[in-house]
Amino acid sequence: MASAGPTKMVITAYSDPNFSSKVTGGTNPFTVWINPASYSYSRQISYEDGQGQGSPGPSPQYNRVLDEEVSFDLLFDATGVIPPLAGQSYANGVSDVLNQFLTLTATVNGTIHKPNYLVLGWAQLQFQCVLSSVRIDYTLFMPDGTPLRAKVSATFKSFTNETTLAKQANPNSPDMTHLVTVCAGDTLPTLCQRVYGDCRYYMEVARCNGLLSFRTLKPGTQLLFPPLAPSGQVGNTTAAGGGTA
Repeated sequence: MASAGPTKMVITAYSDPNFSSKVTGGTNPFTVWINPASYSYSRQISYEDGQGQGSPGPSPQYNRVLDEEVSFDLLFDATGVIPPLAGQSYANGVSDVLNQFLTLTATVNGTIHKPNYLVLGWAQLQFQCVLSSVRIDYTLFMPDGTPLRAKVSATFKSFTNETTLAKQANPNSPDMTHLVTVCAGDTLPTLCQRVYGDCRYYMEVARCNGLLSFRTLKPGTQLLFPPLAPSGQVGNTTAAGGGTA
């Protein structure tokens, strides 16, 4: 039995920030000719200078997490060494396939008035993003000047829709998992009211944490409060830490 060929990097374009509507027409998704030899991932965290006057050292204060970026080089070669993929040809050297790539990633989509939202897919790399920058270096030509080989250097910036960002920025959101340390006087209904805005979830939380009783909680116990499901029910997350009633 013939073995499957190597997995190719695929770039899929979407017209909405929720990545639910694929762009129609053209070459979508776009499959690269040759997988990149490597790629780089970067992420920065922003801090404000919190050093007080006369302080012997800096005390940076957390501000926010900046964008993630993925960068790599793609090689396109129309000399015949690499067979063209379906929907691609060597008729105009590498020009046609480069135009397909740029149309999908770097051209304003007239429907949404901005470039497409993208997903880079290659094995474990699954990256929701937009194209940040692109550079094309042409290195080999036919006698008439038609480019036969090109290197595309591209950088993609992570993209997350506003709804998801708001949930991530709000540590008290009921859509997030919470690990709460019990203090003296806390009860499970009052903690549910604090986390979910509703005390009625105490039985589900008790089950998630394996509590035999919810009436008396031992101070210092850590309880897991799973996120609320879309139906308004507590998720079925299993407690990570041991809780005692």
